[in-house]
Amino acid sequence: MACTGCSCLTTEPDTIDARGLKCPLPVLKMEKRLAGLPPGASLVVLATDPMAKVDIPLFCRQKGHDCTVTTDGDVLHFAIVKG
Repeated sequence: MACTGCSCLTTEPDTIDARGLKCPLPVLKMEKRLAGLPPGASLVVLATDPMAKVDIPLFCRQKGHDCTVTTDGDVLHFAIVKG
């Protein structure tokens, strides 16, 4: 975390570890966290449920957020920028 003056700026995106959770739980956790973030904020979601590969990008498209999906073994990594 980098600090300048009175405020601290986070350099790492917020992360939700939803590995092992079945849909719709990863989407619900993501939706709740995004609600508290300002536009342009980054969020990373880690998930193992194959349905998340469909559900999370669909939710992001519907709400105007950018979403990039990558995989590492059986873990899906969703990099989201709030719209």
